[in-house]
Amino acid sequence: MSTDPTAQGADDASPDEVSPGPVRWQPLMAVLRTVRRVVDRILAGLCIVIFTALVVIVAWQVFTREIGNYSAPWTEEAARYTFVVLALVAAAYVFSERGHIAVEMLVERLPQRGQLVMGVLIELIVIAFTLFTFVWGGWRISQNAWEQQLSTLPVTVGQIYLVMPLAGVLITFYSVYYVLGILAGAERPTPELDENAEAI
Repeated sequence: MSTDPTAQGADDASPDEVSPGPVRWQPLMAVLRTVRRVVDRILAGLCIVIFTALVVIVAWQVFTREIGNYSAPWTEEAARYTFVVLALVAAAYVFSERGHIAVEMLVERLPQRGQLVMGVLIELIVIAFTLFTFVWGGWRISQNAWEQQLSTLPVTVGQIYLVMPLAGVLITFYSVYYVLGILAGAERPTPELDENAEAI
């Protein structure tokens, strides 16, 4: 009979509950959880600020066109690139809750060990894709367009595209967090069902 308290706790827990994992993992997961909460707050604040800016820019564009019969020339470029930045920052933020579309039907039919392997494998694929496409590819795109001036804004295209490798680093952080969480038993192998999101 096993004397490991974590093993006993795992036996008592229901299948839908997530155990805190082995004791040796708990300090690391506690630190990562704290960092994640800080990053979440920063990204949530950035999304609010960027979205507000986008609404103001588009509203001003419509106002100047319809009321003043003159569309401010800077608003088109500003709205376009603000939307790009918002999409990338928000995409990184959604990874915090594993909120992107996922088809879990086949994975959930696997035994527990198979679910764990698939959960880790999926996160590793996300990490590889993100590092190659967002971080490395985004950095290359940014450097190639670094000197490309915008006609109405005081920044270059390359400076705006720096958001792509930044978003890639954040997505990689979240995926690494979930890999370690799954291995530690602190996170489920598949994303939890958000009933509020399903109802929307």
